[in-house]
Amino acid sequence: MTQVTQRIDESRIAEEIMNVLPAESIARVCSDDRRTIRYSVRAPGLKLTSVVLSRESLRRLQADPQRAAKIEYLRRDLLRSVERRAEFRYPRNLGHAKPASRSELPEIRPVPAATA
Repeated sequence: MTQVTQRIDESRIAEEIMNVLPAESIARVCSDDRRTIRYSVRAPGLKLTSVVLSRESLRRLQADPQRAAKIEYLRRDLLRSVERRAEFRYPRNLGHAKPASRSELPEIRPVPAATA
């Protein structure tokens, strides 16, 4: 598949996800970041102001056999986010803490026994 075809497929999937929002409230935003597709959302009463979709994730979604179900889930998630979050990202950045190395852990010392 050529790069142009991939970009068209990514854009088509992105539009399929975004079409749950009123057409007059969204606009595609040009960005220096080639790894994402960005949209600006402007409508009264909506907290959501931007949508960021990863091109790589959209390409994986294109080849997924459960594509229709996953796109439907993303559309519902986007609608739920409209009044709750300022930015919608796919995939979502989960803020999991990385495990600490042994050198970063505090030293644990035994507590001396109390004398009566």
